[in-house]
Amino acid sequence: MNDRMTLAPDAARQLATTTKTAPQMRGITPRYLLRALPWVDVESGVFRVNRRRTYVLGDDRLATYQDGDAHRVIPGDLRELPYLRDADDTLLTELAGAFAQVSFDTGQVLAEGGAVSDRLLVVVQGRAEKRARGRYGEEALLEVVGDGQFFDLDAWTRAAPMPYQVTAVTPGTALCLDRAALARVVDRDPSLRAGLDAYLAADGVLPGSEVPVDLSSGHVGEPDLPATFVDYEDAPREYHMNLAQTVLRVHTRVSDLYNGPIDQTRAQANLTAHALRERQEDVLLNHPEHGLFRNVAPGQRVQARTGAPTPDDLDELLTRVWKQPAYFLAHPRAIAAFGRECTRRGVPPVIDTGFGSPLLTWRGVPLLPSDKVRFTGGADTGTTEILLMRVGEAEQGVVGLRPASVADEIEPGLAMRNMGVDTKGITSYLMTAYFNAAVLVEDALAVLQNVEVSRYHDYS
Repeated sequence: MNDRMTLAPDAARQLATTTKTAPQMRGITPRYLLRALPWVDVESGVFRVNRRRTYVLGDDRLATYQDGDAHRVIPGDLRELPYLRDADDTLLTELAGAFAQVSFDTGQVLAEGGAVSDRLLVVVQGRAEKRARGRYGEEALLEVVGDGQFFDLDAWTRAAPMPYQVTAVTPGTALCLDRAALARVVDRDPSLRAGLDAYLAADGVLPGSEVPVDLSSGHVGEPDLPATFVDYEDAPREYHMNLAQTVLRVHTRVSDLYNGPIDQTRAQANLTAHALRERQEDVLLNHPEHGLFRNVAPGQRVQARTGAPTPDDLDELLTRVWKQPAYFLAHPRAIAAFGRECTRRGVPPVIDTGFGSPLLTWRGVPLLPSDKVRFTGGADTGTTEILLMRVGEAEQGVVGLRPASVADEIEPGLAMRNMGVDTKGITSYLMTAYFNAAVLVEDALAVLQNVEVSRYHDYS
């Protein structure tokens, strides 16, 4: 016997229509990088960046690997040293085997300022400071060096006094190479000897700088004016399109019978397009060849001085991209760590609105969050990086690249092509996003490396 006096809600629901949302997706992010980059439509699929000729420059890092408990230099990477660029692989292997491993502790002097440099040191893991005496005798901090960096190549090659003192600020490991090992290799190869002599003779040439244009100014009378021309790179870099791609499959039974009020094919395509765009942002940042983090020039890399990202660190980045800096880009945890350091110093960053969201700014430059910025060694105790960039083709900055047009395009650079129905009644759609990013001039990009995000402070 039913004692109810009214219709039950569960029964009433059978006559009601539900209000539904489109499918939601947790992985969708604001994708600020894709929105911040100016996009260039590439007509031919290849984007060539022509530049003035520059003096040859490496990446100022010597890559190492771990062999059991020992660390070793990768022989081929010794070509980062200018006079070893054309060296034979056998000689490089011999030279790499001559590196000796040393450990250091916090506060240990790794190189004494003013002393003749008799060994080249490569930091495998850890952080050290280069310090020198200023004009008035005060101590000046020149640079913080980190993993993979070496010092001092010029003093070591010339057997000259070290121009600065290097002191460890964290425990770590280094590899060192005696100058005698270099002399043994060079004496056996006339071409290496010629390369070394050319390096020693090229005093004052700064690697990575542009070949100068001869000019005259401030003269009086009628002197002979210099004649000049602007030389270009012989082999300018070309950027080809990267892609993110998948095949979306929708059963015809689903698209025929269950297509209202929400179009199933459209809903599936929309979520897949979001996934492709998320992958696109990740590739633009982290691709091993074209990724922005992999294309920062040597002089544009800054080491976090204390680990946590401080206002001083971001100011140092701004000195590297001082011509019309547009955006910082960092992991949300790195931005939070920067906010804590600002709070500790009593200089809270200004909040501004950009892309429809409140964003932290520093010196007027917005900090864009992106969860695609990776951690080295895990997100809890590892380190990350903060990128600063100038954007735009007219500003000689960073630009995004995409095809001018693609068949079956549903968004700029993103195509959805019907591949037909198979014998199981499944319709397949090939979904492809074409893209890349180009750095037009090296000083459009700088990075703060080895940023720690796990430091907290007691404000009570």
